[in-house]
Amino acid sequence: MRRCAPRWIFYTAGGVKEFPFFTFAFQRNQPPRRQRRMGIPEDVPFYASLLDRCAAARDLPTLHRAHARLLALGLARHRFLRSKLCASYARCLRLRDAHLLLSSAPSAPAFLYNSLIRAHAKLGRHGPALLLLRHMLSHGPLPDARTLASALRAAAGLASLRLGRPLHAASLAAGLAPNPVVANSLVAMYSKCGDLASARHVFDRMPRRTLASWTVMIATCGTHGRAAEAVELFGRMLEEGELPDAAAMTAVLAACARGGLAEAGRRVFETMREGRLGDVRPGVEHYTCMVDLLGREGYVEEAEVLLEEMEQEPDDALWRALLGACRMHGRLDVAERVATRVYGKLG
Repeated sequence: MRRCAPRWIFYTAGGVKEFPFFTFAFQRNQPPRRQRRMGIPEDVPFYASLLDRCAAARDLPTLHRAHARLLALGLARHRFLRSKLCASYARCLRLRDAHLLLSSAPSAPAFLYNSLIRAHAKLGRHGPALLLLRHMLSHGPLPDARTLASALRAAAGLASLRLGRPLHAASLAAGLAPNPVVANSLVAMYSKCGDLASARHVFDRMPRRTLASWTVMIATCGTHGRAAEAVELFGRMLEEGELPDAAAMTAVLAACARGGLAEAGRRVFETMREGRLGDVRPGVEHYTCMVDLLGREGYVEEAEVLLEEMEQEPDDALWRALLGACRMHGRLDVAERVATRVYGKLG
């Protein structure tokens, strides 16, 4: 008598999401006959869920086995599963396999193009990412917010206003410019291209700013030497009730370091250390910014005390950064103490 395991399917508003037991069994590389005895389904919802899990975990071996099983079952021709396969290969950065599947598909949904464009941009293949967008406009569905955001990241990678501005115009024409994902990508693109005025123009006209929006704009100001503006934006963010995360704190502290705003940097750092900025606590990246800030301004003893008070043990890179600041300012007394920590007792 054949055993039939319960079909452990989770239903949500978006449909079938996971088959946790069955996907685990498949990932354990059970033979097909054993899988059938366990009651593992061999249908579209199961393999769609399995492919999603492979993509999320970047599990290429299981993805290859799933692809082989779909070919054996004749399900690889299913339009939805073929798109899922292509998107999963893209998420695993196997672009050759993804493009082979795309070329064999009579039509492809937007999420497939989005996965491919994002994968190309992640690998620094910004030109091919934008060529995919052109192909999508000619043969595929209309771009959505994720498509434009990925294409804008590619334009930013090329530091090309010539390519970025038409994408901005396209987002306006499609009514997608107010979307936070698109708007954040626009700010980042203009920043990478050196057009701070346009970046600020987009930011100021955002109907709703997320934490990512504030972080991108603060980092943009810091990168372009507008440290005071970065600190002012950080203050506005707090006034509007948005608490920072570790990335936002790094952005504002790095801006203070570049701009030599020692007092502002101290104030921001102490506020975080005292726990007045929510759950965010100083990490290595924040101490690195503070050592850079204090070291540049010649406060090497203060930087030394700061490192000694760290909850975790400072790594050698932090001490070496402080040692470099000591040399720059001719503080041989502090340099000797720091060198002892890094290189051991001096003879």
